[in-house]
Amino acid sequence: MPFDGIVTRAITYELTNTLVPGKIAKIYQPSETEIVMTVRSKGKNNTLLISVHPTYSRVHITEDTFQNPPEAPMFCMVLRKHLSGATIESIEQDGMERIITFNVKTRNEIGDISIKKLIVELMGKHSNLILIDSERGHIIDSIKHVSMAHNRYRTILPGSEYVAPPKQDKINPLSIDGETFIRKLDFNAGKVDLQIVSKFTGFSPFIAKEVIARSQLGSNDVYMKVFNNLQHQIMHHIYEPTIYKGKKEEYHVIPITAFSGEKIQFASTNEMVDEYYSGKAERDRVKQQARDLYRFIQNERDKNVRKLKKHERTLQKAENADTYQKLGELLTANMHVVKQGDVSVTVIDYYDPEQKEITIELHPQKTPSENAQSYFKTYSKLKTSKVKVEEEMIKTSEEIEYFNQLLQQIDVASVEDLEEIREELREEGYLKKQPKNKRKSKQTLPKPEEYIASDGTLILVGKNNKQNEYLTMKLARRDEIWLHTKDIPGSHVIIRSNQPSEETIREAAKLAAYFSKSQNSSSVPVDYTFVKHVKKPNGSKPGFVIYDNQKTIYVTPDKSVVDNLKR
Repeated sequence: MPFDGIVTRAITYELTNTLVPGKIAKIYQPSETEIVMTVRSKGKNNTLLISVHPTYSRVHITEDTFQNPPEAPMFCMVLRKHLSGATIESIEQDGMERIITFNVKTRNEIGDISIKKLIVELMGKHSNLILIDSERGHIIDSIKHVSMAHNRYRTILPGSEYVAPPKQDKINPLSIDGETFIRKLDFNAGKVDLQIVSKFTGFSPFIAKEVIARSQLGSNDVYMKVFNNLQHQIMHHIYEPTIYKGKKEEYHVIPITAFSGEKIQFASTNEMVDEYYSGKAERDRVKQQARDLYRFIQNERDKNVRKLKKHERTLQKAENADTYQKLGELLTANMHVVKQGDVSVTVIDYYDPEQKEITIELHPQKTPSENAQSYFKTYSKLKTSKVKVEEEMIKTSEEIEYFNQLLQQIDVASVEDLEEIREELREEGYLKKQPKNKRKSKQTLPKPEEYIASDGTLILVGKNNKQNEYLTMKLARRDEIWLHTKDIPGSHVIIRSNQPSEETIREAAKLAAYFSKSQNSSSVPVDYTFVKHVKKPNGSKPGFVIYDNQKTIYVTPDKSVVDNLKR
């Protein structure tokens, strides 16, 4: 895990310099594992993110923006009650553990000074955020409640006494010298990196491997020198925050000498951590909130796929309708040779140029005339069903295309986009409509993503059907350029120019290809035409359009281009 005890120390050091003393102005809880605070310090507002996500637990100042729920969760309300307007007096790390404590001074209901502790425990799936009354040592509340049934060592519930996580009998590397470090390791046993992780706090496997790489399996003196240098860097906060992009993306504040891939250096640890987790955490938030939506749409799509196969079988049977008519006519012409109770009759097929014999199956309980009429009825039914089935197949195919488009949109959606997709499904009758909230503010217009081409031209991208329809049918002007991947589910893209350069068209086409089902393909066909040539058929699904007078360009999606064009 990159966010180890050393990174925690670097973050704590920076937060202390940035936020102490600082006043907590606003508190939000955008998800069940995240708290966002606005802290006013040294004349500047800072956005502090505290995440206890099982995979992405961390604390840092962030530049990201978050979509907050309409109603604040209970834990957020508790934090607001106790910490709004409070002053952060100090920020401390527990040794080299991944535990950070915010010591906060506030006033209670009667105006007396009250000291609170906000403890962040960054321990993977056991991560937690706990608010404590410092005077009594009791837990006021926590973002995750842990009962005795789940943890016999300690209970994390309102009113319980706070007990720190159990110590792991590890040594703080800042409290020893190089000789002690060497004595604690058994070089003959091998796997020295694992020994370092198991015996010293703050060391992740990532940084333990760096110790081995710097030592190059040398003598004890070499290991001692490497440890002393590393200890000096940590103690005196000599950091080089860097993201390392190799087969697996990593980051650290200690320079990794053994890495030969791409390195991105940052001015601060906060900037590095924010950059590393920003996209990953956002995608995870989307996955969490979209899990049930994705499953629903996928089930609806699969249901229609099965329905289409059934229609295809019915249509295949209907293609043989003329055969039933022929059997009815042959049976009528040979009525004199058929007796009630016969299970079949063999007659000459006068439709066959060779006049071969054909056997006609009969229902023994029906008269010859009833058997003939049965064949004629089947013929008539199949002829009628063919027309209906073909109509249903068109509708079913459109449904499949529609749900495929929604699945693609979820893949590139932000948290904000998901609610628009849900609202669309409610409007189309696939999901139940929510009861109207009288206090709900008036509906806001969809907001497409904005990008700036290399020559400064504005490019707009719809991320879902609501945005696509608003962008193409209402926002775009008739003489602007519209783009969409050819026969592939994807976003509507508008170039806000009637005479864009070839480079701008290519950049817009790359955006269209990236925000489509062919995001990971190469040489993706993208059609483009004037908005005036784009039409929405009456009664069609949201976001569905037809167009003509188009030209086609082939591009390969490139995330770096998308990032560079982002406004």
